[in-house]
Amino acid sequence: MPALSKDRVHSTLKKYFGHDSFRPLQADIVDDALQGRDVFALLPTGGGKSLCYQLPAVLSEGLTVVISPLIALMKDQVDGLTENGISATYLNSSLGKKEAAQRYAKLFAGDYQVLYVAPERLMLGGFLEDLKKWKVCRFAVDEAHCISEWGHDFRPEYRQLAELRRRFPDTPFMALTATATDRVREDIVKQLKLRQPTNYVASFNRPNLSYRIEQKQAVFRQILKFVQARPFDSGIIYCYSRKATEQTADRLRQEGIEALPYHAGMTPLQRAKNQEAFIRDEVKVVCATIAFGMGIDKPNVRYVIHQDIPKNIEGYYQETGRAGRDGLPSECVLFFSPGDVAKQLNFIAEKEAQEREVAKEQLRQMVNYAESSRCRRVELLAYFSEVWTEENCGNCDNCNQPKETFDGTIPAQKFMSCIFRASQVSSFGVGINHIVDILLGSRNEKVLKWGHDRLSTYNIGQEHKRAEWQAFGRELIRKEYVFQDPDAFGALSLTSKGKSALRDRSPITLTKLPVSANALQRDRNRSKGGIECNEDLFSILRSLRKEIADEQGVPPYIVFSDVTLREMARYFPANEDKLSEISGVGYKKLDAYGEAFLEAITEFIIANPDAPEEFR
Repeated sequence: MPALSKDRVHSTLKKYFGHDSFRPLQADIVDDALQGRDVFALLPTGGGKSLCYQLPAVLSEGLTVVISPLIALMKDQVDGLTENGISATYLNSSLGKKEAAQRYAKLFAGDYQVLYVAPERLMLGGFLEDLKKWKVCRFAVDEAHCISEWGHDFRPEYRQLAELRRRFPDTPFMALTATATDRVREDIVKQLKLRQPTNYVASFNRPNLSYRIEQKQAVFRQILKFVQARPFDSGIIYCYSRKATEQTADRLRQEGIEALPYHAGMTPLQRAKNQEAFIRDEVKVVCATIAFGMGIDKPNVRYVIHQDIPKNIEGYYQETGRAGRDGLPSECVLFFSPGDVAKQLNFIAEKEAQEREVAKEQLRQMVNYAESSRCRRVELLAYFSEVWTEENCGNCDNCNQPKETFDGTIPAQKFMSCIFRASQVSSFGVGINHIVDILLGSRNEKVLKWGHDRLSTYNIGQEHKRAEWQAFGRELIRKEYVFQDPDAFGALSLTSKGKSALRDRSPITLTKLPVSANALQRDRNRSKGGIECNEDLFSILRSLRKEIADEQGVPPYIVFSDVTLREMARYFPANEDKLSEISGVGYKKLDAYGEAFLEAITEFIIANPDAPEEFR
């Protein structure tokens, strides 16, 4: 198609989406799409993936077909587009025969600009033939990492999408994902048969997210305290098992917190009902299994809590990425306990040999992340081959409250010497807990049975507590002084580096264990990207948004995002011209909701003449 002027592209962006400018890479991706090129785009959650195919759909003749595995998301996306004045629909298993037939009729009539469809539906007999009659101008494959078996969410049905290229050789493709390693990126391009695609990889850094690891103690009380301190915020709590999601949600409700469970063992109807309640802000908290991803597009999730350690960093990154999609400050907290690692290892032991090795390595990387004293961003971004060069990110626990280190040469010598002495008298290796038992002079059955109470290192570690010795042991493993054999129940042995350090008494620095898990009470104002505004007016506008959303039968964020409401509560727009300058206020929303919001702002100004001038 002929090149479109930048003015027309920008005016369409403002008219339909209410934005004055693009986010990083969006303008180039949209331009390539409009030029009919194949595109691979990796934009982290909150980076504006959807707009990359939605805006070209408005500016192009024909139908843009969006392939998505998330049936629950399709309705939200279509509701949002319709609200913006864009003709869109979806076809999936949730529709009855009559409703599906009506949508098919409109597709044949060319009434839609965007169609969302699941990969299973796309490959059904006859559907590909129908597509040829609908003047498809573009295919957009969302969640494209699902096509790769190296991805964290591989879906076999995605592999059939290669057939699309054969059937539609001249139709441009766009592959989009929020998370993928180098290997997965290459696999996506290969499997979808993208032709000389332009590749766009945005930074994986989410500056508005704060990352924090807490030592798990009384974990429910820790979570309860955190949630109670944020009564107006929406959050997701990820739990290891279905049972844990039910129990956590139930206990939160007993404490007066609106919470619901969400997991694969529930009926689709109940799951959809709970998800809808969360999206519509009828409940503030959802407890979900790590194994079951929530197909939600809720931009104002203010925190994500992991009650248990995730299986891998990629999954953790995606799950934390559900916080702060609107760019406002949001928190990511992981409660960590070495005992959780043992639970994961027991689960991994049931897998096939090759799968088991991959899972162990992924878990090892996750544990290293949890116990590392380096900047969380350095660790996370390095996993995705991105180098973080700043010395202090200013938005993670390790940068804001660096862990204290000390000369740990003596405890390291004691720990390694104990491993050496135990291996001398036994023909088998022992794990961390047994070494700690020896150091603390335990008289348990195994210590006595194996004669380890007669070792020279027995009872020489009274100056440190059990938890400290366990942490020292794990740090020595991370620093490669000690090897932990995953195939021998975690048995420890000294590496060549460890043997040299033990023999030469080389200086070793260790990290002090945090005194208590009190970081949840620390300053929450460090998070980056906040929009300062009049909080009283923001609360009023949020209530008005909820009323309108309930009347319309849509989630509140479909009306206006938190970003838009905060800008209103900062700049106090007094008329339609001023309101239209607010980010997220397009022509249709201005017409539909402008009067109600302007009235609320005016009433607030009259009732509060002393409101701070900086928010006028």
